[in-house]
Amino acid sequence: MIKKIKKISFITLPIALGVFLIWYSTSKLSASDIESIKLSFKTANYWWVVLSLVFGILSHLSRAYRWQFLLEPLGYKPRFANSVMAVLIAYLLNLFIPRSGEIARAASIKKYENIPFEKGFGTIVAERVADVIMLLIIIGIAFFLQADLIGSYIFKDNNESNLFSKIAILAALALIGFFTYRFLGKSKNPFIVKVISFANGLIDGAKSIFTMKKKWKFIFHTVFIWLMYVLMFYVVTFALPETTNLPFEAIIVGFVVGGLSMALTNGGLGTYPVFVASALILYHIEDNPARAFGWIMWTAQTIMVIIFGSLSFVLIPIYNKYQKK
Repeated sequence: MIKKIKKISFITLPIALGVFLIWYSTSKLSASDIESIKLSFKTANYWWVVLSLVFGILSHLSRAYRWQFLLEPLGYKPRFANSVMAVLIAYLLNLFIPRSGEIARAASIKKYENIPFEKGFGTIVAERVADVIMLLIIIGIAFFLQADLIGSYIFKDNNESNLFSKIAILAALALIGFFTYRFLGKSKNPFIVKVISFANGLIDGAKSIFTMKKKWKFIFHTVFIWLMYVLMFYVVTFALPETTNLPFEAIIVGFVVGGLSMALTNGGLGTYPVFVASALILYHIEDNPARAFGWIMWTAQTIMVIIFGSLSFVLIPIYNKYQKK
């Protein structure tokens, strides 16, 4: 009974949180705010949004191609079309049930390419390690770009150089992180043990990337995927006049905040627009255009996933039936 409640909560709570955030954020808007946001939607240049979706499609194709480098050493070489459709189906299902997409992806490749589920799922986990590492790198870049703000609180003397502030802060954080890791590694607390185990898994995963046969191709596609993600976010800033001149650090911070919000609810439902808008407001973008940008960005991504994921769901059995004939 308890396990059943946990499963139901795991599915419903993120959706409930997303719906609540949508209601809460919209309930605070006045009639003029709503009209302003509607005007931003009407006057937005959607060619930039289309270009953003092109970058998104390229990232999905690259992800499917990168998957080959992990499956090939195991003796499997699935058809590229099946890999692409399995990836798109995974994105679609993750909109409704958290982490169900990874299971569906491994199940799809098992059904249509006869790759054992556990092996397919293992390669997906390895992919996730690479993606987490890339996300941490981008978070580090965002922090580095914003170190001046933190440095202004740490270094009261305005004569301190910006570069010195950044290096000093990053060095201090690195030392704190290292000693915290070493200290927690001795802990017997179950939660801390899991965290340390996860961190060790990331380290082992990073090491395995550099020992694989086609490591440079894998690394290239990993960097390419995340570059496409950043470009997806960046080009949409040109869709609204208020966000056209955002500085690079605002782009990176907004991207990171939006990416982290995806972990809270299914596909960033409710969280993505709110979090991204909050980040843009820090860079003196007015509230309503910032909200409009967040909603345009999230809506475009979600529609893309629903359309291509649904098509893949329908076409994958037809494609494989045709291939057999």
